[in-house]
Amino acid sequence: STVKYLMLMFFSVKVYVKLNHNSPHILCLTNRLRNLELIDPKFHWNGPGGGLSSENSSVEISPIGTLILSNFKLSGVYTCSIFYKLAVMQPDNNLLIKYLIYAYADPNAYYEFSAQYHAAPCNSYHNAYFEKTLVQILNKLVDELSCEVALIKAECHHVKMQRGGLQNEIFFTFSVDSVNREDRLCQESACDAPHRLNKAKQLIERFFKQQVETGRQSSEQLPEIYYIDNTLQMVRVDRCYPGYGIDAVLHPDCPECCVACSPGSYNPSNGIHCLRCDTSLIYGATMC
Repeated sequence: STVKYLMLMFFSVKVYVKLNHNSPHILCLTNRLRNLELIDPKFHWNGPGGGLSSENSSVEISPIGTLILSNFKLSGVYTCSIFYKLAVMQPDNNLLIKYLIYAYADPNAYYEFSAQYHAAPCNSYHNAYFEKTLVQILNKLVDELSCEVALIKAECHHVKMQRGGLQNEIFFTFSVDSVNREDRLCQESACDAPHRLNKAKQLIERFFKQQVETGRQSSEQLPEIYYIDNTLQMVRVDRCYPGYGIDAVLHPDCPECCVACSPGSYNPSNGIHCLRCDTSLIYGATMC
């Protein structure tokens, strides 16, 4: 006798798994089937690289077909087929569930900050020496937090003052970023990059505030090069890893996550958006 199958197709379900973490339990069942008795159920999982098996150390499939992915990296389409009977004399049912499983990461942020200094004449070597010294001081300030200050640009300009003459000013722009160091021994929360970066921001703000207070308390004449009060500006800049982007429309359940770029898009650098690319066929593309 011919075996009859009832084919059921379910549309895609999106699942988000943190990069390099374990996935939640992904069921090869619908809510309706969870409440039914199934006779001789058989489960089969496929992933982007083909069939999945518990023989793979990063894959665990339970006897009832539940999938757990360890140290997750490979975004893409995962499908589960379940064959079952509801009664011994009935034909087999075949249910196919399709999951779009995306790796995601938290945005990797840094701060960009700018400050203005009264300066020596613009072609003076004193300015260049001060610039180098200031970068060293700021780096020493944040070094214990495993953060790093980099000079983006320093420009000297002649500025006409309100109701006054010309003066020389240096316009500095810096970045401060957290760096990972293997040799650091610390509590996990203290090692957390956002925590370290926020502490570095506070130290930098205090440093510039103290320069103003020191200048006010001193009875001596101001030096030739000094910080101009209230010119410090700090802006947080978010970025994603290459191949990842933020898209609240495509991923409403993970609106602030850096999610692996879908086919048809890519992110080549540390921007926060996946760019369109019709020839990109993979998840997490870094080139078009």
